[in-house]
Amino acid sequence: MGNIKKVKTIPPFRSEAEERAFWETHDTTPYVDWSRANLGVFPDLRPSTETISLRVPAGLLAELKILANKYDVPYQSLMKVFLAERVARERSTNTVRERRSGKSSQPAAQRARRGR
Repeated sequence: MGNIKKVKTIPPFRSEAEERAFWETHDTTPYVDWSRANLGVFPDLRPSTETISLRVPAGLLAELKILANKYDVPYQSLMKVFLAERVARERSTNTVRERRSGKSSQPAAQRARRGR
């Protein structure tokens, strides 16, 4: 019980932007006793989504619907999974390429425009 850490008082902020600027330049260690922190659990938190309109060739959409039916999931959910997996793979591949070459690799969108 004698290990309670003395912490600095967090200054008052006039705006969220001012607070953000403060924490971008300050470490939380002097202001927060992390040994007494509790894990926050937010079971009902859902990521923000945005509705988009996407034109997809009819044949591709038909194939997606067939796959979605096979996996017993809605086709839009399957599309989100496929997109997330591909984005993760592209990011991983680009990171490896950048480390090897020391420069940024060509973005996937540019390759797609060129038909590669």
